[in-house]
Amino acid sequence: MSHLQWLACLPNGWGAKPLRAVADYSVSNVDKIPAEDEIPVRLCNYSDVYNNEFIGLDLDFMQATATEDEIRKFRLAVDDVIITKDSESWDDIGVPALVRETDDDLVCGYHLAILRPRAGRITGSFLFRCLQAKPVRIQLELAASDGVTRFGVPKSAIGGVWLPAPSLIQQRAITEHLDRETARLDALMAAKERVLGLLAEKRQALITRAVTRGLDPDCTLHDSGIFWLGKIPAHWDAIRIAWLFRERDQRGEPDLPLLEVSINAGVVLREFSEEKIESTAADFNTYKVARLGDVVFNKMRMWQGAVGVAPEDGLVSPDYVVAAPTGTLSPKYAGLLFRTPVFSAECGRRSHGIVWDRLRLYWEEFRDITVALPSPSEQAAIVSYVIAETCKLDALSAATNRTIALLKERRSALIAAAVTGQMEVRSTA
Repeated sequence: MSHLQWLACLPNGWGAKPLRAVADYSVSNVDKIPAEDEIPVRLCNYSDVYNNEFIGLDLDFMQATATEDEIRKFRLAVDDVIITKDSESWDDIGVPALVRETDDDLVCGYHLAILRPRAGRITGSFLFRCLQAKPVRIQLELAASDGVTRFGVPKSAIGGVWLPAPSLIQQRAITEHLDRETARLDALMAAKERVLGLLAEKRQALITRAVTRGLDPDCTLHDSGIFWLGKIPAHWDAIRIAWLFRERDQRGEPDLPLLEVSINAGVVLREFSEEKIESTAADFNTYKVARLGDVVFNKMRMWQGAVGVAPEDGLVSPDYVVAAPTGTLSPKYAGLLFRTPVFSAECGRRSHGIVWDRLRLYWEEFRDITVALPSPSEQAAIVSYVIAETCKLDALSAATNRTIALLKERRSALIAAAVTGQMEVRSTA
């Protein structure tokens, strides 16, 4: 089979064995629902494995309960490898994590399988790296079957996964080499991620300053009298949104394209997934019409910046608010202003709800917010400046993201080459 071609290319002296010959494995059935007659435990669940290569006691495990029999069967031991047995995505099947620290009450949770290396046959570290390698792990992905809501690997398929089987000395040499090299690559990626964070902060600060202070650093400022605005250029006006927008509640145009509000991207054309069947039962006659240039926001996420300007005529959720411009505040300028952290915080202050994730901002509160209003020509100049400067920052971010992607590819290729013997790793023993 094409996905096992690497078996024919193993170095002299290496063998290949099915997982069942070198490790014991079990599928956990411990769920997160507590029961009164069970014993309290810490549960290593799907997200712990998916988001961490190594399992240690520093992780914030879920509190759960289990029977004595479940604890005995699924208690984690050092050098166990845990894999994602079930997942909503096909390519998230078989993601491994290596247990480096454990305790008596730490057990493996549902949707996971425990692989326990047999002494003298394979080390936990080598088994972990093997399952990180795409040529090996793809066997689990191909064995996954499509269920009602998830893909799942049959238990029998786990034992049938073919693994490279060099000597224990060679296994240790490979894992020591990979530990060093992946740590070096991870440090490089972490540095690049910090650069991305700094660029994002600079981008947001640039926009916020431009739309609240203007472009002239020497202009005279005066107190706006509005808490969230503070000082603004003396020649700017402060005006309530009610004088700049009216609520649009227009319906009955079901043939318009669907739009949605994204916290990251503002208002965008809605893309339908090809992998999942999405409901087509919605009555689009009830959806609100948003015209080109209208401001649209999600009432439940406005405090997080879920607002933007409609790029074309379209339909939006009935639970969104559509604001049509009526005054001298340009849509492009409004789109920048309304997505600043200071404006989002003011929206949060005016929202209704008991807990943060249930806060709602209604039209009546939105229209009562006072904003700074430069002249139309100054708005246009600010928008042009912000577009030019953010394009430069976005280009730097894109280049940094490409570098991170190349480092990830390098890391993945390094692991695959090392565990399948396609690169020479000498033992220091």
